[in-house]
Amino acid sequence: MHIFLFLLFGLLCAGGAINLLIQRKPINSALSLIVVMGSLALIYLLLGAEFVAVVQVIIYAGAIMVLFIFVIMLLNAGEEEHTKGSKVAKIIGIPGLITGFIIGVSVLLQHGPQEKRIHIGELYGSASDVGMMLFTKYLLAFELTSVLVLIAIMGAVVLARRSHSS
Repeated sequence: MHIFLFLLFGLLCAGGAINLLIQRKPINSALSLIVVMGSLALIYLLLGAEFVAVVQVIIYAGAIMVLFIFVIMLLNAGEEEHTKGSKVAKIIGIPGLITGFIIGVSVLLQHGPQEKRIHIGELYGSASDVGMMLFTKYLLAFELTSVLVLIAIMGAVVLARRSHSS
């Protein structure tokens, strides 16, 4: 049953990611990203990482996506301009994608189900341990990330004011 649910949520995640790429309007792409984040949270639940799943929903599918939608609406992003794509991306990207797929399949074939797997929930401990680590050992990185998000919001406001005043 877990394999079926894992494959179902994995397909939902991949479908949301593909839909994110083919959407023409930025708001629809942001909504597809919410589907991806939600299905990732469900996969984390299946892996036994309840804390990571809750953080995924609260932080990424909630707060970060609200920020994305706020910036999209603030910038009043209209129809996007589509190009044919760069030749460098095609020359490097397609072989890179094929190489990554081959490596992924070979790793999956070499490490069969007979080996003991470590569940994600076993790696970090309780939620209080994660909180203590976040606000002691990784406090500087946490604060720098919040400053970076604040700078991004201020940049979006400046860009929006500049485009409306012109």
